[in-house]
Amino acid sequence: MTGETVGEADKAAKAELRKELLAARRGLTPDDVRVAAEALAGQALRLDVLSTPDAVVAAYVSVGREPGTHALLDALRARGARVLLPVLLPDNDLDWAPYEGPGRLSPASRGLLEPDGDRLGSEAVTRAHAVLLPGLAVDARGMRLGRGGGSYDRVLARLERAGAHPDLVVLLYDNEVVARVPAEPHDHPVHAVVTPSGVRTFQTS
Repeated sequence: MTGETVGEADKAAKAELRKELLAARRGLTPDDVRVAAEALAGQALRLDVLSTPDAVVAAYVSVGREPGTHALLDALRARGARVLLPVLLPDNDLDWAPYEGPGRLSPASRGLLEPDGDRLGSEAVTRAHAVLLPGLAVDARGMRLGRGGGSYDRVLARLERAGAHPDLVVLLYDNEVVARVPAEPHDHPVHAVVTPSGVRTFQTS
């Protein structure tokens, strides 16, 4: 197989896996999502980097049937962490603003909720000790399957350019830890995956 053919096959495999996992999420009830979110918050705080006071954590606000982050955001803030949340820019890149509580989140495009505080700039993420990444799956190597929008590929590239090495953490449902995620050259392994039933860490180079 040529490199181009392999790349096309990986993209097609990613698209098929995304389709399957999104269909499974659509089958979740509101109670399923709520119970999982509460468990995720407790499990995530087992990670030292997330339980350290004064940590800077770049996170995100879950929407719909995504693994819930609201309880975790409030727990991090209560423990003294500085939580940064993304603001989607017109070109799909991300700006960042501080999380100042659920009452300071405003509806935005694509059904998102975004902080209404001062913008800190796209480079603010490079000062984070941990970055929570949305995703659909992680495999045994720590390779992550994202939604395909590219926003977090830009974040990861920005971290690499800056020589920043925060812990990369993905929040998922238990069934979304899979045997293998199709990977392309630009994909980055993560340091940990948190599910309602536990935490798994990975050795990354």
